[in-house]
Order: sequence, then structure tokens, then C-alpha cells
Amino acid sequence: MGRVGGGPQARRDGHDTIPRMSTTTRWADAALTLSVDGERRAEIAQLPARLPDVATLFTFMRDAELRFETLRLRLEERTWVTGGETVTIHELLLRHPGRARVTTIHPQAGTPANHDVWLSDGETVRTWHAGHRFGTVRPARSRVAGLDGRDLPGMSRAYHPRTRLPANSLLDTFVHPAGYCQNVLATGRCRILGVELVGGREAIVLESLHPRTIEMAGDRPDHRLVLAVDRETGVVARLEERYGSVTSRRVAATELAPDASIPDSAFTLSVPAEAAQIY
Repeated sequence: MGRVGGGPQARRDGHDTIPRMSTTTRWADAALTLSVDGERRAEIAQLPARLPDVATLFTFMRDAELRFETLRLRLEERTWVTGGETVTIHELLLRHPGRARVTTIHPQAGTPANHDVWLSDGETVRTWHAGHRFGTVRPARSRVAGLDGRDLPGMSRAYHPRTRLPANSLLDTFVHPAGYCQNVLATGRCRILGVELVGGREAIVLESLHPRTIEMAGDRPDHRLVLAVDRETGVVARLEERYGSVTSRRVAATELAPDASIPDSAFTLSVPAEAAQIY
């Protein structure tokens, strides 16, 4: 299987010559964040004017959340399955350290109760499920112990975000892409495709061919992921999942605003008095 990073090469693949960038080792630096005087710092302040190699881009992406104090992000997710097209909206308001509000909207429901809210101050997580009219209040999950040992190999160490988001969510992947780069993208044959504008912002486009073997029907040799990475912040601006020439999933940022003004009231949650509360 191909590797990531390194300098540009070219290969003959059928009828086309496809440029790629590869090395003999797989990127495994998701947890190797830089600390200066006890504070985390982005290892790469900004990308060079030329296209970066894959390893450099992954390192830049790892430190995405360290390049802003607040973030307003809105994602539009479209999936195409046997039942037709579905659309989901994911909205994020984030303020370091610890404060985040995630709203998930299902437009096809067509009612005022078509959304869920996840709210955290870093210590307590509150949720509200409008469709079912119930909420929860729980302590934030503690970090898993034992994953910071310097004697562990890179792929066994975990990235710890500055501000946590819902685990395994799209917003977590887009804002904290370190684990996704290491455990998904880097398992495939990666290459830099070029530069595009996404929502009026310049982005580096990366492709991963047949990443990660999975035990499901989607494990096909023509499976690939194509990402657009915001050149200023390292946040993922677009993610496409493709099988051959067919796109099965597309998630694009319709708003990406680092250091946006976010009022304190955005991190409050009003729940109807008659709503059910579940611990």
C-alpha cells in the first residue's frame, strides 16, 4: 500500500500520469504537539506559498484548533443511498478553552423540532433533543489514562483537543483532524491534487486512495476520500467519499469563520419546564 509525505513523483496509471507525494514511512504524529513554556503551540505557523507535501499538510492540520480562539463553522452534509438524498446541517460555535455548542438540523423533517443541541463548558455536557422533548445533563468524559506515554509508538498515542466536541462527529473530525489523518487518511495512498476555493477561502485538496480496510460492503478497491483543507487554519473545509466516479457523501463548510465574535448567550440552553430530563 502507498505511503504519505515526501517529494513529488509520477506514475503511469492506465492512460493518465498522476502526480503524487510519498515516503517510506506512514505519518503517525497525531499526538506530537509542540509545547512552549507549558502552552501548546502550532508547529507550523502557516503553509509555504508552494504546495506542501502530505506529511507537512498532516502536521499543519493536526494543530488546526491552535490557530484561533473562537470558531464559527457550518457544515452541509449530503449523502446519497438507496433511499435517495438526505441533507443534514451541522453548526458549531466554539470558544477556547472548553466552550462549544453543536446544533444538528434535519431540514427534511420540516418542523420546528427538527434539531438536536449539544452544549459543553468543558466540565458539564448538556443536550436537548427537540424531536423527543428530552434533555440530559452529564459530567464531561474524562480522558482515557495511559495514552500519553513517551514509550508508546506514535499510532498508539491519542490527540487531546483543547476544546472537546462530540466524539466521532463530523465537527470533531473537521476541527480536530489529527486522528483522522493518522488512522484513516494515512492508511491509503495519499497525494496532493492542488488548490481550490471553498466558500471563498483557499484550500489544499488531498486525495486518499482506498483508505483503511473495513468489514463492510463499502470496502472496495475504488473507494477514495477527497478533502479540501483550509489553508489559513488547517480545518477541513470539505470532505467527499467516492466510489469510482460516484460520490456517495459530500460535506462542505458553508461558513468557516475563525476568531468570529460569539456572545456569551450563545453558550446557554433554554429547555422547556415540562421537558423530560434524563441523566
